[in-house]
Amino acid sequence: MEVAAKRLELLHELVPTATIVALLVNPTSTALAETTTRELETAARTLGLELHVLHASSEREIDAAFATLVQLRAGALVIGADALFNSRSEQLAALTICHGVPAIYQFREFVSAGGLMSYGTTVVDTYRPLGVYTGRILKGEKPAELAVQQATKLELIINMKTAKTLGIPVPLPLIGRADEVIE
Repeated sequence: MEVAAKRLELLHELVPTATIVALLVNPTSTALAETTTRELETAARTLGLELHVLHASSEREIDAAFATLVQLRAGALVIGADALFNSRSEQLAALTICHGVPAIYQFREFVSAGGLMSYGTTVVDTYRPLGVYTGRILKGEKPAELAVQQATKLELIINMKTAKTLGIPVPLPLIGRADEVIE
């Protein structure tokens, strides 16, 4: 199972009553947005969920996406991976709490900023290989000859304070699988 689909599965496990779910993607990151959307559409069908895709490529559009989220009566939100969203983890966390929407993101920073849950690699584990590969390319290696790398360590982080604020009881099996629980 791909990571984005696993995020949806974990969110569904936490909020099984949410039948309408939204996905927030940045449309300017075309390949990433399309891949994530396809992956989550498949996972949503499998889980019997209605998925709505919301687009945001600026701070203002993020605010507008949350207004749409409320109109759709979405019971949960998966925030797609994107550099824009990485730099706006505090804004995203605040909006999810303000609108009372349980959300999951890829990085721990979202949960540290008050977001509910994250599932993915660490920021360091994501970007370190890029630096190593850049160094190898600058030393003369051909990019096409470098092996494709994929993360091998994924972490589930849950913010219990946010869960309590949102009125969401976190199932013990989910807490037991978490790599970190923020009280």
